[in-house]
Amino acid sequence: SLLLNETNTWKPIPKALINKTPAAYNLLIPFQTNNLEDQQHSSKIRFGVMASNAESSTTSEERERSDLGHHSRNQSKSPGNGGNSQRVSGKGAQPPNRQRSFSSDIGHAAAETYLITRLSFKLLGYLGVGYRWITRLLALICYAMLLMPGFLQVAYYYYSSRQVLRSVIYGDQPRNRLDLHLPIKPDGRKPVVIFVTGGAWIIGYKAWAALLGKRLAERDIIMACLDYRNFPQGTISDMITDVSQGISFICNSIAAAGGDPDRIYLAGQSAGAHISACALLEQATRESLGERISWSISQIKGYFALSGGYNMSNLVDHFHSRGLYRSIFLSIMEGEQSFKKFSPELLVQDESIAKAVSLLPPIILFHGTNDSSVPSYASENFADALKKAGAHVEVILYEGKTHTDLFIQDQLRGGKNELFEHMVAVIHSGDEEALAKDAMAPPVRRLLPEMLLKLAREISPF
Repeated sequence: SLLLNETNTWKPIPKALINKTPAAYNLLIPFQTNNLEDQQHSSKIRFGVMASNAESSTTSEERERSDLGHHSRNQSKSPGNGGNSQRVSGKGAQPPNRQRSFSSDIGHAAAETYLITRLSFKLLGYLGVGYRWITRLLALICYAMLLMPGFLQVAYYYYSSRQVLRSVIYGDQPRNRLDLHLPIKPDGRKPVVIFVTGGAWIIGYKAWAALLGKRLAERDIIMACLDYRNFPQGTISDMITDVSQGISFICNSIAAAGGDPDRIYLAGQSAGAHISACALLEQATRESLGERISWSISQIKGYFALSGGYNMSNLVDHFHSRGLYRSIFLSIMEGEQSFKKFSPELLVQDESIAKAVSLLPPIILFHGTNDSSVPSYASENFADALKKAGAHVEVILYEGKTHTDLFIQDQLRGGKNELFEHMVAVIHSGDEEALAKDAMAPPVRRLLPEMLLKLAREISPF
């Protein structure tokens, strides 16, 4: 596979950076430099639209896909050929060999398994022998088993749908990958949501948001879900750097995937809400100081934060009581002396960054009142601090909802999801045609019986 560079000559893409590409969008994944400043040169990092016409109409077969994507993906990793490169783009290109793709997937899975195993033993060294985290782990296993029938349906969609472009590389650090969830019809520019998943800064993964990506794609919205280094592979500053680089990649490249670079929204859940809030504030501060930047706060039209915590000093004892021990939390946050640096609620109260706060996009904070993992006062206090600093913010509390209700159980339940509909209404504001379609959208299909959802809710460790 080759990549067209600034001098309009073709250069080989490193074998390790070749990624899968859905035929429906005909995208060639670019090599991504780790230097954020280089990302301003979009010709270096853009997606290459190389095959026949990405704007062509979809076939009736594509339009008739069932709810969980029964058509398998026709995509593959290019295997590489030593020093020889092969141009796979342009008219008449032959589809990649699926057998080679399977072999590449097996190799990648083996490497990932080794890495996860090594990091797991390292993590155990931090956790030690404590009853709280062990009971939480057992509860998590039971929770996952109860929801497994629904998760398997989502996994089938994630791995088989041609609407999902998995593991796009946005940087050269470990786990610098993202998933793109694309609408069926690639006609016109689509609004974009950049999503950062949670996982207590330890077990976050881009696939956790696959069902949300599917739902957004059904409403003609592209979702880019970022993966990032988790602890102990990285600490909080590494996570913020990864997320900021992923945002930069999308801001500079999403137009080639059919996204509208003027309608990009940022969203995060739990730890992902905290990390993305830190990334926003860091970028706003750099921009207010006149530093050279690779993406602008003005490109983000809104920020949605679900069940996040924004004051580390206020939450450290609570997390300790929930099984995220103080010692490991301090390691994640790079010591107690760094709490203010990584606490958005405290940062916005600093008058020295008042100009940076004024640059922030409109913010909506969602939280359940029965959230025992991150109490709802975390969002309320952050909203108060933002309002006092002059930011445009709204906080929406869901009575009786838990930490996982808003992001997992409610989505698996199907029907009309109040939080989801609120997000979509904000994203489609000003687009009367899209709003009319949203109003006519049928309720989504239930993936699990209510009994399993209620049992899972009771046993959830979050």
